[in-house]
Amino acid sequence: MPNKTKYAPLPPIDNTVDFVVGGTDIPKPKRGRKRNKNKKQYFTPDTDRAIKEYLASSNQDERDHIFSTRIHYAFYKLAENLIHTFKFYYTEVDDLEDLKHEVICFLLEKLDYFKPERGSKAFSYFSIVGKNYLILYNNNNYKKKKQKVGLEAADEDDGVLRSLGRDGRKQEIKDFIDYLTEYIDKHMFTMFKKEKDRRVCDAINILFKRRENLEIFNKKALYIYIREMTDVDTPVITKVTKKLKSVYKTLWIEFDDKGYVKI
Repeated sequence: MPNKTKYAPLPPIDNTVDFVVGGTDIPKPKRGRKRNKNKKQYFTPDTDRAIKEYLASSNQDERDHIFSTRIHYAFYKLAENLIHTFKFYYTEVDDLEDLKHEVICFLLEKLDYFKPERGSKAFSYFSIVGKNYLILYNNNNYKKKKQKVGLEAADEDDGVLRSLGRDGRKQEIKDFIDYLTEYIDKHMFTMFKKEKDRRVCDAINILFKRRENLEIFNKKALYIYIREMTDVDTPVITKVTKKLKSVYKTLWIEFDDKGYVKI
């Protein structure tokens, strides 16, 4: 029988419920029931402080102590929630505790890549890193399963794959667009030397910022809207849009890999 807690660390002594940064093991409340606000959170301000202290230290013993006493539990609960929330159940191991352990090891490897001084939030960063690792892991194991048992048998439960990335995807895209608009604001004069190009760029950036209130979903209608905002011809809009599309792709690769964009 699998040991459900063989890698489970103890919660930090000062892991309080006040002023929570993010992360919770609280299930979504059932309809008609209120969420219990007294449930304990696992990613706290002390977790953020501990990560900063870990990164600032060059003493391996000190780093090991900080990780084991103040970070390990948050990573364990994050791995657990990612696995169950997104149903990453295509695994090579018999015990999900072993999969949690693999995720924790991967997050530990990526700790030194996290740059809190750039304004990134630890919970968001490690959630994205952990989820991307599990998506790749899950997809690879799904392919192996298809090779062993055949496509039809494997696809009986491929709803798991269809659900990957759906939950939480909106927030991830929102975070990226926020980075994108900030990046465009800062680098607009570097990207576009002509004043009319900058007008178009600024108009498109405004649309990104107001995206939640937009009711225009047709490409042609958007072009007309931008043209009315800027009083420039369509070829100029097309040129600027092409440039911004390239910037978008480059920044998305950075965001997908690191969980933030260097502004």
